[in-house]
Amino acid sequence: MKISVHSGRPELGRAAATEAADLLRAACRERGAADLVIATGASQFEVLGTLAAETGIPWQAVTIFHLDEYVGLSADHPASFRRYLRERFVQRLPARPAAFHEIDGMADPRTECRRLAAVVPASEFDLALIGIGENAHLAFNDPPADFETTEPYLVVDLDEACRRQQVGEGWFPDMAKVPTQAISMSVRRILAARTLICSVPDRVKAEAVRASVEGPLTPAVPASILRQHPDCRLHLDVQSSALLQPSSVRSSPA
Repeated sequence: MKISVHSGRPELGRAAATEAADLLRAACRERGAADLVIATGASQFEVLGTLAAETGIPWQAVTIFHLDEYVGLSADHPASFRRYLRERFVQRLPARPAAFHEIDGMADPRTECRRLAAVVPASEFDLALIGIGENAHLAFNDPPADFETTEPYLVVDLDEACRRQQVGEGWFPDMAKVPTQAISMSVRRILAARTLICSVPDRVKAEAVRASVEGPLTPAVPASILRQHPDCRLHLDVQSSALLQPSSVRSSPA
């Protein structure tokens, strides 16, 4: 795992987006197309905003996959991740992507998982942009995460810490309004990307970062499995890296 610590959220976002843009351009040059998985949430604001403004990416050759969505939430709800991706990313691109495979939170969830399984590539994704939750979740794979299933998408139950995070970030007014289930890309399918760019700002994530980087590799800390990936690039800011040992950090750009 390559760990980079940045001075703040804007610097983190620019660095992660620049890496992502370079990888997408390279994939399109080499094979004429690219597959991109995109996370949502507050941690991705700067990354996606910068990436959408990058030049020279042939978006018409890029297929975008949606990482997770709440069960029972319509696309016009303020907390909908479909809405988030449309407004904060897809609609800001200079060209329409080859495809944008949204997760329909209003569909029957198991039927939707089967539909999504039919559209994911048989091979690896080129790139996945991901984050780490306050409880160290990956996508909506809360602890204890299923590290073994090969199903591309799952119906998952959201734990209390995850649901509290959604309230804390302002997506919902209180816990009673937060859905209790979601459709999430599975851990193994996330790991089936040639490169993972993981962006994790803010002090509230510091303990999850420490546990993921320096603690045991365990389903109780879902993001700890990122240490097994051959090309995972973890972008932190000063706040989110505050609990790491200096020896864990291999590069520290300004």
